[in-house]
Amino acid sequence: MKMSKSVYKVRPNDYWRIGEHENWFEEMAVKGLYLKKLGKMFATFEKGEPKQMKYRIDISIDRKIPDNQLEMYAESGWEYVTRDKFFYVFSSPVELNAPELHTDSAEQSFTIKKLNQKLMRNAIFTVMATMLIIGMLTAIWFLDGTPIYVLIEGWAIQQTILAAFIGYTAYTSLRATVSIRALRKNLMEGKPINRHATWNKRDRLRSTFVVVFTIVIGLSAVFPIVQLVKMKTETLPEENGNLPIVRLADIERNPDLIREEAEYMNDGVDWANRYSTNWGPFAPVQYDTDEIGIVSGKEWSDGSGQYSPSVHTKVYQLTIPAMADRLITDLVKWHWFDENKEDYVEMNHPNLDRLIVYEDAEMKKVFAAKGKGVIFVRYHGNANVQSIVDEIERKIMLISGSKNLSEKESN
Repeated sequence: MKMSKSVYKVRPNDYWRIGEHENWFEEMAVKGLYLKKLGKMFATFEKGEPKQMKYRIDISIDRKIPDNQLEMYAESGWEYVTRDKFFYVFSSPVELNAPELHTDSAEQSFTIKKLNQKLMRNAIFTVMATMLIIGMLTAIWFLDGTPIYVLIEGWAIQQTILAAFIGYTAYTSLRATVSIRALRKNLMEGKPINRHATWNKRDRLRSTFVVVFTIVIGLSAVFPIVQLVKMKTETLPEENGNLPIVRLADIERNPDLIREEAEYMNDGVDWANRYSTNWGPFAPVQYDTDEIGIVSGKEWSDGSGQYSPSVHTKVYQLTIPAMADRLITDLVKWHWFDENKEDYVEMNHPNLDRLIVYEDAEMKKVFAAKGKGVIFVRYHGNANVQSIVDEIERKIMLISGSKNLSEKESN
């Protein structure tokens, strides 16, 4: 027994353009491809001998066309092929000279009335949802004026891609509503559907774009999965490893500095002394650390209690080095609270591409960039800011070049 072969074609994207679809199906039949199924992005055809066929699309807002109506169409020479949403496709060989499914255009317009109303409701809903989502995403990206920081952190990438998809859905819903309304108006005026309308190259390119865009949407779903796999949080080891993070002991340089017993443990992690790793498409290597210690017998200079310095570090190895400068600017904005702007001082450094320093009593913040590497350090303690800069200069060499940190560790 000879097996039939299925062929997949990128289908016209505008599902509501009835005449164009009918003509496309007929062109495929002349090439020996007979429609079998309509999917979201592809139409499935079965190969056979080239033949002239007629295809007609009927509209039903109901879940299924009644069996008696299907039998009536079959008796007239029309075989049911497949459906897509509210559109039912029928075929008939040209030599049968089957009568049209609808001979009265004005009467046919009434079959479209319910569809027009449904599409209108869908369009209103999707447009409102799109506006709401755009408003929320705008706040995420631009409320704090730190779009590059948001991009690097990867919080909103998937949501933005999905919002673009929903926006495109709203656009197509509006186009469908307008087109179906215009079609109904023409039918009411006695103007039949144009069965000879053809798809031009622009339409096919647009359909291909939709396929590619949908694939991108699917791939975007991988982002949070990769982030979950890469994301981990562990207690920071007391010994200094080969990680590009600034350690408290290296800043303090005091042999009496010790780690106090953990006050808050969760899932086996000392959250006062922890390091977290993360991943993003624009920063595949990311570290976020906290560390705190005490120096026995030493108090804060204002007499407020035992001296307990702490350090917080953010580390990024970027995919695109040119983003480092803007990331530094956004990091300053993100970590800039009620301090005076003039206290954030840009400094020249022979071994760093950019360096910004903030110092106020025990609080110091340092923002540095070199090549692909960006490091932010917030330190609370009595050590001078130069010791922080020196450590950043040493650590940033691990991530500033072309190799990923994981590659360096394996070499």
